[in-house]
Amino acid sequence: MPERTESAARFYVAGKVQGVFFRASTREQAARLGLRGYARNLADGRVEVLAAGDAAALETLAEWLRHGPPHARVDALAREPARMDDAGDGFVTS
Repeated sequence: MPERTESAARFYVAGKVQGVFFRASTREQAARLGLRGYARNLADGRVEVLAAGDAAALETLAEWLRHGPPHARVDALAREPARMDDAGDGFVTS
């Protein structure tokens, strides 16, 4: 059995991503994948997502973020490294 590798990343999602259940849908995806962190709206219209956990699950979430939920339109997705400690426990929206 392969060893599980932990990782963390911060994503910035731009496009039609506020008011379309993007944060709630992200929380559902992250919970299904066993990730912890948060999703929150930013004042500039983007959504910030910080996620931590299994590296393979994080890549699955990253791929999902490229499209988001059905009513969203993702125009750009930026990613940067994050600290595991910043993710907290569980996955929350704010």
